[in-house]
Amino acid sequence: MVSTVWFLCFTTIFCSLNPIGKLSAQDLRSDTLTPTQENPCLKEKTTTCGECIAISTLCAFCTDAEYDANNYPRCDLLTTHQKLINNKPRCKDIVNPSSTLVKSRDDRLIDGDRDRYAVQIRPQQIDLELRPNDPQTFNLTFRLAENYPVDLYYLMDLSNSMADDKEKLASLGVKIAEDMSTITKNFKLGFGSFVDKVVMPYVSTAPNKTANDGSINSPCPGCEKAYGFRNVHPLDPNATLFRDKVNAAKVSGNLDAPEGGFDAIMQAIACETEIGWRNRSRRMLLFSTDAGFHYAGDGKLGGIIQPNDGNCHLSPDGMYTESSNQDYPSISQVAVKAKEKNVNIIFAVTNDQKNIYDQLKPIIAGSETGVLASDSQNVVKLVRDNYLAITSKVEMIVENSDNLEVKFRTKCKGTEEKETNKCENLAIGESVDFSVTVEVKSCPPKGEEERTLRIKPVGLYDDLTVKLKLMCQCDCESPKQMEDNKNHEKCNGNGTYVCGMCVCNEPYFGDYCDCDKGTGTIADKESECIQDKNTTIICNGRGECNCGTCTCRERQKGTNHFYTGRYCECDDYSCPYYAGLICGGLGRGQCDCGNCKCNAGFNGTNCGCNTDNSTCMYNGLLCNDKGTCECGKCTCTDPKYFGPQCQECDNCGQEQCRTHQDCALCNRTNAGVLTKEQCEKECSHTTAVDKIRNGITNCEYVDQNGCFIYFTYFYDDDGTLRVEVQKEPECPPEVNVLAIVLGVIAGIVFFGIILLLIWKLFTTISDKRELARFEKEAMNARWDTGENPIYKKATSTYQNPVYGKK
Repeated sequence: MVSTVWFLCFTTIFCSLNPIGKLSAQDLRSDTLTPTQENPCLKEKTTTCGECIAISTLCAFCTDAEYDANNYPRCDLLTTHQKLINNKPRCKDIVNPSSTLVKSRDDRLIDGDRDRYAVQIRPQQIDLELRPNDPQTFNLTFRLAENYPVDLYYLMDLSNSMADDKEKLASLGVKIAEDMSTITKNFKLGFGSFVDKVVMPYVSTAPNKTANDGSINSPCPGCEKAYGFRNVHPLDPNATLFRDKVNAAKVSGNLDAPEGGFDAIMQAIACETEIGWRNRSRRMLLFSTDAGFHYAGDGKLGGIIQPNDGNCHLSPDGMYTESSNQDYPSISQVAVKAKEKNVNIIFAVTNDQKNIYDQLKPIIAGSETGVLASDSQNVVKLVRDNYLAITSKVEMIVENSDNLEVKFRTKCKGTEEKETNKCENLAIGESVDFSVTVEVKSCPPKGEEERTLRIKPVGLYDDLTVKLKLMCQCDCESPKQMEDNKNHEKCNGNGTYVCGMCVCNEPYFGDYCDCDKGTGTIADKESECIQDKNTTIICNGRGECNCGTCTCRERQKGTNHFYTGRYCECDDYSCPYYAGLICGGLGRGQCDCGNCKCNAGFNGTNCGCNTDNSTCMYNGLLCNDKGTCECGKCTCTDPKYFGPQCQECDNCGQEQCRTHQDCALCNRTNAGVLTKEQCEKECSHTTAVDKIRNGITNCEYVDQNGCFIYFTYFYDDDGTLRVEVQKEPECPPEVNVLAIVLGVIAGIVFFGIILLLIWKLFTTISDKRELARFEKEAMNARWDTGENPIYKKATSTYQNPVYGKK
């Protein structure tokens, strides 16, 4: 059977690349897109239902058997398929599946105990059926549980330079266990050691001559033979046994400065059973050294070219058997293996090496670096501090997420939600909520629609399992449906009926596989494509005839705007425009074969007129009875009136104020002319307010006291008259006559005194000036008596002869 023939492209031609320029395009017919958006369903060339639903959640596939009759695209907007034509939906059988999300396991979060595992993540399992381009969001909660199992494996460099560190570690082993017991009740401790590959130039391979001669069996005084890695003490809760095992271990020696630590890390992580790692525990590997490390490629110096395979190679006595056969692992290999096995690595190194190991932290997820004292005396504090540093932060990762987009958002311990998969500074017992969004942009290769995702914190066993099934195929095109509909009667027994369409067997073609390439004439089929039988014009000159059916062309090449109709007689893009849109846009009408079919409430050749007269109503009257309503707007026929509803007129404001004045003055003593009963009966539309609003006209009335009473009138949305009057009149302030008179008198007296003082000052100054001038002239006018011989004094002196005698 041939899966598809060329005619299938014809049946779905409108699903080809077909951008819709604006919302006015007839085939769009959806209010869900903006005028500048393209119809995504017509943008891609689709031939199957599965391809259609993968484009967008806006797209749906029509499986009606007769849907191809009018050359409608089967893959189109859901709203377009639901459009009513002659009071019937354009498509009856629509395939538009929705994504579904079910929490199949949602156990509550609990703390751990010796006989019970902790639950730190919720939910634990989700079943998700995901449609492409339909992002689904769910909440994930992580809680840092108490008494979570901890496995600490101490991996130590036992080259000769670390001899004093070994002794100190042995004495502090019990202390480490005691200190960790304050954090968790479920703690195990293990010990392993490493030196380097037993090949030149890393370790001396010279045969023994004398004791402690630096040969292969005696690299240094009191040292044992070098080795790559040894699992000395698998994980065990007995801290005393740990101390004894460390005490019994001997140091060794090598030649070059870097050590074979990466070999040891890889074996300690990969050999889960031999080391004793538990499935549900916080796995911590404490790597202690005072030197750098060899990595992938360094093995070539010793003639080792086989790459490290990342597998476990431990002998029954715990020795690494492939040390001299496989190269050192790369940094990325260690990072991948640590992530795979949920191991957090703590690099406890001397201060001079810290900078080197700090560079590994961004590469190896969940790793930390600490400074080790010269004799490892601070190892207890280092273990505790780094354990808390590791456990106080959570970083969510996703496994098996190829072709998927997974985003995390969280508030962490703040108030603002951010896009991040990390949260820090968590204390034991605290929880953090993540909002997780999963989306697939396109379908994977066939057969890869189902997979299992793991969303988990770095370094922990706990995870959320997402059983994902991608919806890349419609039910109507499943293998069972295909088998059941072979040689279907709707395909004239010549093809398979799939989702409302026929997939024809060779040599048949056509919508219903009724055309045989080897029978019939072209003229017979072309006659079925002629609308006017008096002519020989096929498909009205707008398309091609294929087995008696018109395949319509584009109106203009490159626009993807096609003619429609049985004979391509319709042009759905030639209707008149209103406001820049064909037929005024979908809200007003749609173009149907060159003519606008207006929605309810609109009319006109371009659906530009609004038949709703509510915008023309004023006070219960159409255009205030002063005009006519056309297309929802008033045309005032009385030249005196104007306004949206012809409600305004020249010099009419005061007349209206006088009309409503009596009601505005109700309940005011000696103000109004209406009685109390008349006010209650005729003025129910009047309301007293603290401050009047700005109405159509603001009115005022001056009462007998000279006070101003302000009121306004307006009409509600339903045309009801409302009058609002200001509660308190605004009166001019009273005049204090006595104060004014006294003030005037005081002012006159004050200014009079000022004037007198000014006059007195002026006259005094003037008199002084005159006196000075007179005195000056008098001095200048005196005669000198010594020079005038005829000068006589103006006084005469006489003596009384009898003065003094008695």
